[in-house]
Amino acid sequence: MLNDKTAVITGASRGIGREIALEFAKLGANLAIIDLKVDETATVESAEALGVKSKAYECNVVDFVQSKEVCGQIAKDFGSVDILVNNAGITKDGLILMMSESDFDDVINVNLKGAFNFTKHMARYLMKSKAGRIINISSVIGIAGNIGQANYSASKAGLIGLTKSTAREFAGKNITCNAIAPGFIETDMTASLPEEIVANMKNNIPLKRMGSAADVASLAAFLASDSASYITGEVIKVDGGMCI
Repeated sequence: MLNDKTAVITGASRGIGREIALEFAKLGANLAIIDLKVDETATVESAEALGVKSKAYECNVVDFVQSKEVCGQIAKDFGSVDILVNNAGITKDGLILMMSESDFDDVINVNLKGAFNFTKHMARYLMKSKAGRIINISSVIGIAGNIGQANYSASKAGLIGLTKSTAREFAGKNITCNAIAPGFIETDMTASLPEEIVANMKNNIPLKRMGSAADVASLAAFLASDSASYITGEVIKVDGGMCI
């Protein structure tokens, strides 16, 4: 379904980003994997075992100049770019009255500015693709808000606005841009939560269970495919009905 396409995925060394990368690889896409520190090659090796070309690039997505240089190097190494997944993100939770300026700025910079940087610098290469795709990983927290996550919520809500504007700006170049808003997903981060918190969260989900990174990856694969060529500017929740 994604044979001979090249996908750039930020924050792809673990969690949802890694799952998206491997799902794309299973479907035949070559991968450029971006992370702040490329200190392990498990994702690259797993992708290559599936028969695709894969290479890791170390980049701080917040750095405008470094992001531009890495995007150019990827285009040089792969020859073309068809798909961009802006997945890199961090959390620094705290109540507004207790939140430091740096904690607010850091989350906004990684989650929102990082997506802007890669969208801007990859656009020239995506325009050369017959069917460019941009997929932004937002969150239901960007839709509903959450106590103690004002910075994260603002960054993910901003990503939704960026998605809609990008969709309008690049539609004439046959580039689609959509956002995925995951809900409560099983990852290394949620694995450390106390059982009572997990139970309470599940109770607030109509399907009464957590989602998996594979649930998000499956949707990303669809949005990256030719089957989604007439879908753009959408925000699709993967949340078990939590934000109906």
